[in-house]
Amino acid sequence: MTKELEDRLTRLEETVYFQEQTLRELNDALVRQQAQLDEAERLLEATRERLRLLTRAMEDDGGEDTGPPPHYL
Repeated sequence: MTKELEDRLTRLEETVYFQEQTLRELNDALVRQQAQLDEAERLLEATRERLRLLTRAMEDDGGEDTGPPPHYL
């Protein structure tokens, strides 16, 4: 094998190594982002459910005061 060919092969091996390292780092970042997204979706759904319950409680109350205030009793 000629020196030029060996140098070229070495550069290619280095390139592949660094590309694999970059792919691993990108994959790790993507996994972390997905975990964050999953948590955000879970919190959003919990907030929606709480809002539904609060809305339902307010609607059940009717907002109308049908009797005298407690201090008049």
